[in-house]
Amino acid sequence: MKNNVGVADRAIRFIGGLILLYLGLFLINNTLASILLVIFGLIGVVEGLIGYCGLYKLLGINTAKRR
Repeated sequence: MKNNVGVADRAIRFIGGLILLYLGLFLINNTLASILLVIFGLIGVVEGLIGYCGLYKLLGINTAKRR
């Protein structure tokens, strides 16, 4: 699994994921909305940490610098 997410993209995903997690866990009381926010938040945090996005792979997008 090659990295296909660049540094800036990873930071945005990580911070956005944390925000979604916070909203889903503490601010939103609707059960379905909370669950969806937590799921998307976890996906964002994980993608930010590992630098790989499956959707980018399917679409042929690569924001990581080539070595």
